[in-house]
Amino acid sequence: MSKKKIYDTDSAEKERAVLVKLMQERNESAALASLAELWRLAETAGAEVAAQVIQNKSAPDPATYIGKGKVEEISELCRTADINLAVFDCELSPSQIKNLEDMIGNNVRVIDRSMLILDIFALHATSGEGKLQVELAQLKYTVPRLIGKGTELSRQGGSATIASRGPGESKLETDRRYIKGRIVSLERQLAELAENRKTRRNQRDRSGIIKVAIAGYTNAGKSTLLNYLTGAGITAEDKLFATLDPTTRRYSLPSGRTVLITDTVGFIRNLPHQFIKAFHSTLEEVKYADIIIVMMDASDSECINQAKVSMDLISKLGGKDKKILCVFNKCDKADEEEDYSETDPQFAEKEDFFRISAKTGDGIEKLVERIDELSGNLSNRKGEKSGLYDAR
Repeated sequence: MSKKKIYDTDSAEKERAVLVKLMQERNESAALASLAELWRLAETAGAEVAAQVIQNKSAPDPATYIGKGKVEEISELCRTADINLAVFDCELSPSQIKNLEDMIGNNVRVIDRSMLILDIFALHATSGEGKLQVELAQLKYTVPRLIGKGTELSRQGGSATIASRGPGESKLETDRRYIKGRIVSLERQLAELAENRKTRRNQRDRSGIIKVAIAGYTNAGKSTLLNYLTGAGITAEDKLFATLDPTTRRYSLPSGRTVLITDTVGFIRNLPHQFIKAFHSTLEEVKYADIIIVMMDASDSECINQAKVSMDLISKLGGKDKKILCVFNKCDKADEEEDYSETDPQFAEKEDFFRISAKTGDGIEKLVERIDELSGNLSNRKGEKSGLYDAR
């Protein structure tokens, strides 16, 4: 992780954050990788990371998570380094958030990993459905945290303040009954959209066309691959969760067969369960795909662990028994070539590992050939039907 200055007056407009990690994992490297990921999440949300604090403790403190002494240390750090945001790499209880804010003082807001991720979703959701899903996830996360807040809910800042933006922020100043009513309304709207999605999916099934889902860890290059293959022109940035809304495009294989390729929402460690519930209909694209491309960033030292996180989520979503192609992307940036044939056997057969660069196109030809071969086999089973389906 690159070092950064504790204080920089040139970026005073940004929220200055301290990252807090409770080190209780036996695997220190995994803990540090999670903290490094939190750093990137904070930067994606628009914060300047001014410092990070690690507490070695066998178990979380019920009241403050990290213990009174460490909280006092953070309070002094925030005062001297002009920090106004503390981000914890965990999920805090409502009472812990309140206790931490009271003890740290200095008008420092305390948020946890889930709140940070939900904020990034609010920042990047562009479609109507995506905004509804984000609002639902935010409100479900907010309801239990209304306890004991009272008028303090008005502490939420403007639309540029981390963990206080998005469609749901104004609802935080209303009473719990209204919020619960809003949740019911959102669930009804999303249920209708899910039914429409189901109808479109049934149309695809009747057409006999093969469906390919690009899944995997956030920032692994899923959108870049879809853009390279289909010219979709969707946003593809070197950021976590740069793309939230799934995109489906038609793609003509070398054999002349046509498949539908969908770029799905990225995965991450400890994905908030509110997200999984709210985005369930969107994530189901993985469940109903015929072929799943699992994208991994070969240039990331955590590549294999990220692959395991992706595969676990795919399994939970019902995609375990699908034909899976493991694609190690960004190989043009990787330091050395690794023998992925010895990777966890749950991923796929050895011949279904591919090394590519979605940016340069290197290795994609072999991947397309394999998709073509599999689509032919699957089409023969389904029995191809005549007629075209508009995937737009």
